[in-house]
Amino acid sequence: MRVYLIGALAMLFVLMQALVAQARPDSLAPLAEQVSPAVVNITTSTMVEGRTGPQGIVPEGSPFEDFFRDFQNRNDNDRRPRRSSALGSGFVISEDGYVVTNNHVIDGADEITIEFFSGTELAAEVVGTDPNTDIALLKVEADGPLPHVSFGDSDTALVGDWVMAMGNPLGQGFSVSVGIVSARNRALSGTYDDYIQTDAAINRGNSGGPLFNMDGQVIGVNTAILSPNGGSIGIGFSMASNVVSRVVDQLKEYGETRRGWLGVRIQDVTPDVAEAMGLENAAGALITDVPEGPAKEAGLLSGDVILNFDGVDVADTRGLVRQVGNTTVGKSVRVVVYRDGGTQTVLVTLGRREDAERSVPASMPGGEAPDVEEKEILGLTLGALTEERRSEMNVPEGTDGLLVLRVDETSEAFEKGLRMGDVITEAGQQEVTSLGQLDERIAEATEAGRKSLLLLVRRDGEARFVALSLDDE
Repeated sequence: MRVYLIGALAMLFVLMQALVAQARPDSLAPLAEQVSPAVVNITTSTMVEGRTGPQGIVPEGSPFEDFFRDFQNRNDNDRRPRRSSALGSGFVISEDGYVVTNNHVIDGADEITIEFFSGTELAAEVVGTDPNTDIALLKVEADGPLPHVSFGDSDTALVGDWVMAMGNPLGQGFSVSVGIVSARNRALSGTYDDYIQTDAAINRGNSGGPLFNMDGQVIGVNTAILSPNGGSIGIGFSMASNVVSRVVDQLKEYGETRRGWLGVRIQDVTPDVAEAMGLENAAGALITDVPEGPAKEAGLLSGDVILNFDGVDVADTRGLVRQVGNTTVGKSVRVVVYRDGGTQTVLVTLGRREDAERSVPASMPGGEAPDVEEKEILGLTLGALTEERRSEMNVPEGTDGLLVLRVDETSEAFEKGLRMGDVITEAGQQEVTSLGQLDERIAEATEAGRKSLLLLVRRDGEARFVALSLDDE
């Protein structure tokens, strides 16, 4: 009986290997042939002004300025406007000629030419761009329907999945490279970053080209590489298609993006901040400031911790920013916050981020002048914020609290980034304008069994929460 069981297991193993081999194609040629007609090379042309003087060579006013100007003027061509060309990639997403690429591929271009796999060339016009995600939408006019590809669900792409990149690397023309998904949810520098990392070869000229899954769907737009020498070392980044498709839909409809705006400044909830606030878990987004906007109108407060936004739990600030940005402008959403030891639900009608970024920030409300005195506490030497000190430290009008005069470099406060000139405006989530009020906040935290005190610190108009240990007090 045992012999039969071993034989059956061996046969099952062989069958499984055969199925796996059958599921994996021997060649990616059929896939490449299927999608290549929709992938395009992009050539841009820009008029660049010639140099008229020794800019960038010697400082203005230098005694050598005339010498270098004469040297440059010997060659008249240096002063003439000249046309500069650049290459990139893209892909067609509809039969009526919409083309997706990177914003940096076409930024500042006077002329844009799209070359198809067949060799056909068409002029393209810019429909809209989004520098935040480095995405641009172009449009070409053709005599008939164009071959195109569709977006896939980038959230279903798993680390280890096979992917194929296609584009125009180093101006060599249509080229295919293959690799795997190396990592997910990479963030480089943007607010809305959600990059797929891949080891498929991506080089200059691949920018704007598609990253395909094995079903021929676009799951990313090849955007950047990490390289010490400018060439591929197997670390490439593609903006996830679920981000791109939302941007493209808005560019197609409005010619610009329309992202939701909550109107708060936030920071991550660290373990020490969570302990200081009485939170069980270090999760959510801690509101540090509430300027004029939707959040203030709805009643959200500095010191609130956003735990849930529109039915989705908030893990950190990055997740919240992306979720708010992806929410429809004008939608009323339920925001669950932690406040005063419990949870509250606030209904907020979202504004539009692009409108907020174009407006002038409102100033913060002021307060009464505090007492004049100094005190060493929590590794800090604190003093009242007098008008003289406000002028010396360049503290903005309307910011009131306790001024940090010195910081012990061996203290926890220094380690957590507090510096001379910072202003402490809240302690224990209550305003403080005198050292007596700070003493009261420390006493209240100690009596409540807190191991740390939560401070709201402002610097150059920006606010953040810092939790300092009370063990030594």
